[in-house]
Amino acid sequence: MTDNMTFTANTAADGSTVGIQAETVHNSNVYFVGPEASPEEKYKVGVRFLQNGVPSRARELIGDAIARGYDDAEVRFHWVLAMLSKRALHDLDSEELQQLHQASAHVRSYVAGEWKTALRVTFALLAALSDPDGDTAGVLKRLRELTPRQRDLILHHLDLVLTGGLKDGLWAESRERAMAEQLSADRKNRVWAYFEPEPIGARAEPPRADTGSAAQANFTVRAGLCAVATAFLWVLALTADPAAAVIELLVALGAGFAVAHFGPQWWQHEHRRKNLSPSSQPGRSASAGDGFTNDVRRSFDHYFAHRVPRDLAPDQWLHLTADIRNGLIAEIASLYRESRVSVDRIGWLIRYLAEDARDRYHKGVLFDSRRQEQTPAAVKALVVIAFAVLGFTAMALISTVSGASNTLLGILALIVAFWAGRTAALSWLHVRAGEHRLAEETREYEETLAARQDAYQKWKTYLDATRPSELEMETWLTCDKTMFVDEALRQHQLAWRDIITHTILMTPARPYMRGRVKGGPWRYSRYAFRLFLISGDGVREISAEYDFTDAKRANVQRSNYRFDALSSIHVTERADHGYDLELVLTNGPSREIRVKDAETEQLAPEENAQQIAEINLNAAGFIHTFRLLEGIAADGKGWLDRNNPHNPPTFFATD
Repeated sequence: MTDNMTFTANTAADGSTVGIQAETVHNSNVYFVGPEASPEEKYKVGVRFLQNGVPSRARELIGDAIARGYDDAEVRFHWVLAMLSKRALHDLDSEELQQLHQASAHVRSYVAGEWKTALRVTFALLAALSDPDGDTAGVLKRLRELTPRQRDLILHHLDLVLTGGLKDGLWAESRERAMAEQLSADRKNRVWAYFEPEPIGARAEPPRADTGSAAQANFTVRAGLCAVATAFLWVLALTADPAAAVIELLVALGAGFAVAHFGPQWWQHEHRRKNLSPSSQPGRSASAGDGFTNDVRRSFDHYFAHRVPRDLAPDQWLHLTADIRNGLIAEIASLYRESRVSVDRIGWLIRYLAEDARDRYHKGVLFDSRRQEQTPAAVKALVVIAFAVLGFTAMALISTVSGASNTLLGILALIVAFWAGRTAALSWLHVRAGEHRLAEETREYEETLAARQDAYQKWKTYLDATRPSELEMETWLTCDKTMFVDEALRQHQLAWRDIITHTILMTPARPYMRGRVKGGPWRYSRYAFRLFLISGDGVREISAEYDFTDAKRANVQRSNYRFDALSSIHVTERADHGYDLELVLTNGPSREIRVKDAETEQLAPEENAQQIAEINLNAAGFIHTFRLLEGIAADGKGWLDRNNPHNPPTFFATD
């Protein structure tokens, strides 16, 4: 894992049952066609469905394209694969078998080419199933002469159809291909990205609104009043003693200039220390009982504990940055508090903020410089002296005015001038502070948002480049199933000629992450594979849990039972979590298998709940498994006589 990669952290408490750790639906149009789509567009989307393990939708779309006149050897070849993919011949109804019969008779009408050859070989394989003593070697030779792409498609999608000697002759190639592709394309280092939630875009706390309009109005009124009172006082002083009044005026102007020039600097520094922006206020935090905020807090603690400066221990770093984290937690919780935004979607931002704090600490600029701003002592002294001079000058003015017997008027004018001047100065300072704050917060907002947008874009680009495609995910899953079946055959010392049919049921293994492309099936970070091998002796059941990241197996279990031991099979649809499949054996307790999880809350507006449910059931292998086990439970060993693979429909033309 690089420093930019992450898995969803499991924060469940001890003793709790962990189910889904994270889930995401990728917003892709790979599976969608518009209502006015052409037959060719429907065919192409159908092929994508087929390649990515959703043959039920492929049958529908490719069949619709053919019905609208888009038909050639390539289209028909993919339609045949879609008809047979993830199904045995006994899963097809009479109408579907008749459609295949008509298609086999229609092959000769297509233009010669590689796809017509591939289509002929496909039907030749189906025809060979009904004649175990026929020219199997010749059919296999024709199959191997196809292009690798066509051969691999046939072997993959006819997996449940081909059996017996044909399967034996092809199995070594299937196994070797699965071994070569199982961990291909850097699977171990890329699977995580498929389950990573789609990141939500960058946001930053906007500047607070300017509230200086009232202060501006007060300043205008009180500054005018101060000017009138001051002018009246100087008129009285000039009338009483012009020479003294001029000297006092010059001294007052000099002291006033010093106060006006240096005083705001001191006041601004003190004002900033008391009125930091909300995102940087120490101890600012949201309600401790807020679930979303608690998730954000845990995520911040997690990333700060793993993004630690070189010279500090994690505990020291967490203690040192407690106030910074509290401010960031409150900011992020406020910015992203939405009903459908999970913490997983802003993990990139929290990780970036943790890395940014670490980097700023290394540069020595971690803590807000505004908190460290100090007014020089000389400036403070100058302001104090200037105020003292103004005070003495005011006393001198009163003394000068008193000589003209205008003491009461002078004192009254001085009081009015002092009150109005003080309030006007404070209003002016607040206006200036608001303007400065707004400009500073606007600059900080733009810089912060730009930095976060850059981090978001880098993460999004990296995630999109790393995330496996649907085809890669399906290829790896197919390889896992192939290797699982191969190991089971070796363990039981069976060859494919001994196997009548088989099926694999795939369910999520808890705890797991899950993800899907819009319109596609759920895929899981951990699977439970359950393989049923049906032979003349009975049923062999092998189950194991798979870590999809590295294809490692765990908890392998095996059991064998006769046909008559499977007494019944039940399916229960539960509104809270989907379908349960219950196997009842005569010689043991019943077993309940969770088939799929409910996902209707994750549907996009253009998705159909019933269609998505069907896609997930088919992807899990549920339909084929249920029909197979249901038939065995109903008929026992008599099921063999009706579904012997050596007696399939014999009407497929080899042309």
